[in-house]
Amino acid sequence: LFVIAVGYFLYSNVTQYHPFESNVSTQRARSSDSRHDLILKDAFQRRTSNIQVEGEGIISKILPDDTDGDRHQKVIVELNSGQTILIAHNIDLAGRIDSIQEGDPIAFNGEYEWNEKGGLVHWTHHDPNGNHVAGWLKHDGQIYQ
Repeated sequence: LFVIAVGYFLYSNVTQYHPFESNVSTQRARSSDSRHDLILKDAFQRRTSNIQVEGEGIISKILPDDTDGDRHQKVIVELNSGQTILIAHNIDLAGRIDSIQEGDPIAFNGEYEWNEKGGLVHWTHHDPNGNHVAGWLKHDGQIYQ
């Protein structure tokens, strides 16, 4: 009887942990997303600029296009951490995202510049001269660069 009780105890404890194993890829994805947020948080806290970053978040505000000089589509993105980032996407060099709406998820890759409001990401496009790392925006399954 003792052996049966111990066997049942071990079996029930092992099966409790089994579902955890199936969530490993989900946890890795979350930690990967968190890594990007941590890099952006660190850049903001240290007032760092000119670093290539990647991340994703939700569009919290759509701003009017900047039409002085090179034209830029501008949106504010809220990261999972709560930090907000201004995305300035050069629409003279890359496609404008006409379907963008507040509340939409968006992923980005570009150059981070510090400002007191959370930072700015630009260079979310290719460099026609080939001197800068190409960035991108991803919205609704489409990449804009």
